[in-house]
Amino acid sequence: QVQLVESGGGLVQAGGSLRLSCAASGRAFSHYHIGWFRQAPGKEREFVSGISSSGGTTDYGDSVKGRFTISRDNAKNTVYLQMSALKPEDTAVYHCAAAMTDTTIVYRYWGQGTQVTVSS
Repeated sequence: QVQLVESGGGLVQAGGSLRLSCAASGRAFSHYHIGWFRQAPGKEREFVSGISSSGGTTDYGDSVKGRFTISRDNAKNTVYLQMSALKPEDTAVYHCAAAMTDTTIVYRYWGQGTQVTVSS
């Protein structure tokens, strides 16, 4: 089992940047595939980005490609989401989630989320 805690959210102006962190406790963090999701009020949860257990493979939702970068430091049990060129439509609660394998990706563990608000 793994516990996930997000941090780094806040209020930023459009065009600005933020870096979110997803810190994990528990064993074998380096074995987990990690994803970032977001949910805005009244909207469905949206996939933002994912990273394989080794960090060698990444994936992004179409709305964030070219603006967001996911990375991980397995020695620190942490995954990062660097967000740049932020837009008001990026405003949401951002959650990280863990899947036990890189092949069949089923996100079983979720963090509580961190709020990101982008002002225009």
